[in-house]
Amino acid sequence: MKLQKLIDYLEAIAPPAYQESYDNAGLIVGDPNVTIKGVLICLDSTEDIIAEARKRKCNVIVAHHPIVFKGLKRFNGNTYVERTVMQAIKHDICIYAIHTNLDNVYRNGVNTKIAEKLSLKNLQLLAPKKNLVKLEFYLNQSQIEAYQKYYSKKGVPAGFHNVHSLLAVQTDKKRDVAEMKYETAVAENEVGDLVHFLQNSIGSKALQYNTYPISERNHQVGSGMIGHLAKPLLPATFFKRLKKAMDLKVFKHTAVLDKKISKVAVCGGSGGFLLSHAIRQGADIFITSDYKYHEFFDADGKIIIADIGHYESEQYTIELLHGLITKKFSNFASHCTKISTNPVFYY
Repeated sequence: MKLQKLIDYLEAIAPPAYQESYDNAGLIVGDPNVTIKGVLICLDSTEDIIAEARKRKCNVIVAHHPIVFKGLKRFNGNTYVERTVMQAIKHDICIYAIHTNLDNVYRNGVNTKIAEKLSLKNLQLLAPKKNLVKLEFYLNQSQIEAYQKYYSKKGVPAGFHNVHSLLAVQTDKKRDVAEMKYETAVAENEVGDLVHFLQNSIGSKALQYNTYPISERNHQVGSGMIGHLAKPLLPATFFKRLKKAMDLKVFKHTAVLDKKISKVAVCGGSGGFLLSHAIRQGADIFITSDYKYHEFFDADGKIIIADIGHYESEQYTIELLHGLITKKFSNFASHCTKISTNPVFYY
């Protein structure tokens, strides 16, 4: 089976257009037309993961985090990113990342998996993105260069959070001029302004584009998750459940409040930007990671913040992806990595 078929399946679950502006999800290394021999699933692509893939005879790695976030100017092996990419290329191993697009979907999403581990009920997205449409458009090489030059001067217009994560997904050979197809998700009422921005960038109104509604029934899109426990628990009791469910030895938290925990908000990875949403929706505790010292003060006696660690909050994404892939495909082996890529240790 070709890798492209697996990519199509994963992107039907978590469309690339749903990723955040800073992200770089998608096929990072490799040819989508290679035949899959085996798939290794992990959180982070590292040199050790490449070695494990070789040992398990896997030529495809499906990772949550992209190994490359920014452009690489040299491949000298001076950083772990360069070394990992070089090893992948040397050994014909493809690396595919499914990151914030998987974070942002309700069904089969990262945060839904966390909520499942904590046995939360009546789940809702913590910060839903509503009235989204997919904008699909085409640029030829000269237009791409013009857009990049225009963007470097003007920057992203206010409100267009996904503009500079425009995603080249294929070459359209049916047109007279070879063009790249791009897509992004944008609020319906902002499509006109975005099209105008793109037209200005290429100096022409002859922009080839289409818009498609995003069905909220099939693809609920947004950040974080909030739900209820089956019954309210004392903080100490819930903390024990949290440690067991998320396989934690320790975690950081703000002052315990004098009330039981009933409503729980979660966000895998760095979710501090969602604290106001959690407070506004009446959550008793907000579980996420990557909080800085002064940010803990933002709990302000209104909520408990629990920082459980970035790796720890997303570790079950491996299990999630393995389940999705093995349920759909039986013509190649799919493995969960046996390596912890957590760079944080506790003494």
